[in-house]
Amino acid sequence: MDVDITRSRVGGRARAPPSKSYTHRAILAAGYSDGAVVADPLVSADTRATMRAVEAFGGTVDRTDGDLDVTGFAGRPGVPDDVIDCANSGTTTRLVTACAALGDGLTVLTGDDSLRSRPQGPLLDAVEQLGGRAESTRGNGQAPLVVGGPIAGGTVSIPGDVSSQYITALLMVGAVTDDGIDIDLETELKSAPYVDITLEVLDAFGIEAAETTTGYRVPGGQRYERVDPYPVPGDFSSMSYLLAAGAVAGAEGGVVVEGAYPSAQGDSAIVDVLERMGADISWDREAGEITVRRSDLTGVEVDVGDTPDLLPTIAVLGAVADGDTRIVNCEHVRLKETDRVRAMATELETLGAAVTEEEDTLTIHGGESDLRGATVAGHDDHRIVMSLAIAGLVAEGTTAVAGADHVDVSFPGFFDVLYDLGAELDEHER
Repeated sequence: MDVDITRSRVGGRARAPPSKSYTHRAILAAGYSDGAVVADPLVSADTRATMRAVEAFGGTVDRTDGDLDVTGFAGRPGVPDDVIDCANSGTTTRLVTACAALGDGLTVLTGDDSLRSRPQGPLLDAVEQLGGRAESTRGNGQAPLVVGGPIAGGTVSIPGDVSSQYITALLMVGAVTDDGIDIDLETELKSAPYVDITLEVLDAFGIEAAETTTGYRVPGGQRYERVDPYPVPGDFSSMSYLLAAGAVAGAEGGVVVEGAYPSAQGDSAIVDVLERMGADISWDREAGEITVRRSDLTGVEVDVGDTPDLLPTIAVLGAVADGDTRIVNCEHVRLKETDRVRAMATELETLGAAVTEEEDTLTIHGGESDLRGATVAGHDDHRIVMSLAIAGLVAEGTTAVAGADHVDVSFPGFFDVLYDLGAELDEHER
């Protein structure tokens, strides 16, 4: 599906979807338990992959009145009857890789073309350090993967600057091993707030885990408790597009985003970024509402070491702002569904933005940019698609975003929400 977006004003109230990060973790935590109810989950292409994995290990996942009723495998996953298809979900792949290392047999994990290009090597090495079997079928550290065990726990040494999901996977599995897992970080941890989310979810399911001077530690011999229900908070990564829309294209009264309650999500930093850029934005944390109005923005420097998913949104804001916006510490953002640094540089230039791309820095020269409608590629990446759609709200004329259906990964109904806010858009098949 492609979407044509014509320069528009948007206003009114909208609710971002539940958090993808919390939903993944809650579904698998429920799988590790005897069972649990995950309330108000995000049901998307990515989280459905995690549901399939829980079922492949012997659990069940039933949708009831918008919730997920999960019957778990009580910390002892069975060996799947078939290959587990993780589709485009890197989170599923990594969390499930560690889980599969508990099995007394072999699990095969694969996914789509994009997923099969993403790095898994450090996690495979960690599983082997714990005494399990973990191989890339092509010997390149990428899926398809073959994983087996059972592991009993131990100490692992792993880099922290490739993916925080490796740490999450080891913390979640370590609780149900006999000996627990000590994680020693070889390098500085990037995207640390995502590990904070993991610790928060683990605590809700009765699991003890903590940061140490060298990394993290989770004792073994624990049991995931039944939680009924576990409520999933709103997703700040998804909110970022709606907040950006209000800041660059808000009608009178602006955009009010509901469901914005405080949590461990690092991407709530988008509020601070918008404030620093000069946006008229206010956050009623008790009511869970953020109001943002169209504002004259000024470029700033933003470090996305802990918030990689915000890079596409910030890049679009920079193209509208006056002056330069420098997005730094972003080399790891090249390892997502696509190289998001390169993708945003390429597509913003297509729209008329002036951009300087370096290995670890993306600079958008807002004062030299004049956005004009054009046909841009979504790169089969939900975050690229949604950010380019926001650019289309302010670009002169009409912007055609190719591959727009990929928003289903994290924000199903994104274009319906944008339309209800007043965006002039047309969805059509290729």
